[in-house]
Amino acid sequence: MKYPNLLDNFITYAKVNTRSDAKSKSIPSTISQVNFAKNLVTQLNNIGLSDVKYNNDNGFVTATVSSNIDKNVPTVGFIAHYDTADYNAENIQPQIHKNYDGKDVLLNKEKDIVMKVSEFPNLKDYIGETLITTDGTTLLGSDDKSGIAEIVAAVEYLISNPDIKHGNVRIAFGPDEEIGIGADNFDVEDFNATFAYTLDSGRVGHMEWETFNAAQVELTFHGSIVHPGTAYNQMVNALSLAADFHALLPLDQRPENTRGYQGFYMLSQFSGNIDKVHTTYIIRDHDKEKFELRKQFFKEKVTQLNNLFSEDRISIDMYDQYYNMGEIIKRDLTPVELAKDAMNALGIEPIITPFRGGTDGSKITYLGLPTPNLFVGGENLHGQYEFVTLESMEKATDTILKIIELTTK
Repeated sequence: MKYPNLLDNFITYAKVNTRSDAKSKSIPSTISQVNFAKNLVTQLNNIGLSDVKYNNDNGFVTATVSSNIDKNVPTVGFIAHYDTADYNAENIQPQIHKNYDGKDVLLNKEKDIVMKVSEFPNLKDYIGETLITTDGTTLLGSDDKSGIAEIVAAVEYLISNPDIKHGNVRIAFGPDEEIGIGADNFDVEDFNATFAYTLDSGRVGHMEWETFNAAQVELTFHGSIVHPGTAYNQMVNALSLAADFHALLPLDQRPENTRGYQGFYMLSQFSGNIDKVHTTYIIRDHDKEKFELRKQFFKEKVTQLNNLFSEDRISIDMYDQYYNMGEIIKRDLTPVELAKDAMNALGIEPIITPFRGGTDGSKITYLGLPTPNLFVGGENLHGQYEFVTLESMEKATDTILKIIELTTK
């Protein structure tokens, strides 16, 4: 096998609960991530990488495969995150299904949990491959433990095959991507790469270099509780007020009704009672001007309802989360074209679409390091039906190595 440790490394990584915690104020947000990162440091040192270190300030593990050529070529970086999403990650038990037959997959006999082809027809694309699934009670963590395993496999291959010529290769593994803050403190200067790639996309061939512009909004609706029998002209029902506000947002601009470059407003949290309600919204748009108009429209609707009362009943806290990295990357598409050339050389069809989300690459690009996003091979991410195949991870590893090779040309 070309990458003899790829599968075992992935299974080892996947079994570790590294779920991030949005309520935590520490960096990383959970101690399990710290422990995972320090184990990576040990592994990378054992493989033989140089400059291996854990940064206590930002939680990133970084390392180098030093150049073995005598000419200047771009230093390319590869980045993945080690936290997992907001889904059960306790006691993860990956299941390996060799030579998958294309039929329904029994994930958990005791609980009668089945991943059905009728519900997930994408399974048919992996007949004959080594399928890795959950046991139906947790996520798998292919997002982004696959990315870590693929990067480790690639650098291990380089070190084991010194006849392969390459420039400096930098790698980084970081925390808290799933809660949107992991890359905030990424040290671009210390990383010292010409450009980089996050490995954090899905199906084989996918690459994104355009993402949403993103904002989050916290709204608090303040009511006045009065007995309903004497409520006339006195009660202000915060629940009703929150519902009234939501009804002012365009129905056709919810995520379930949009695609491609279309932006949206999404209600993501709603809690409270007649006295007080708290809601969280996210606002997304690829176009920066439309993004600003969306934020302004949102604020105007808050003002519209507040004007119905003698005092403001809705308080708003809006803040930007990340921006469309395409605005920067389009100035020099070298990393995009390089990745396309690598995939084409390997017989992988590049699938380049605007990403309806954001990655660490969004923030890292705005910190000064152009960082498109590459596939890891995972499917049905963030839940109990998540899966990846060994063959998909091998293709991602091949792509990393081909990019490194092409930088020397």
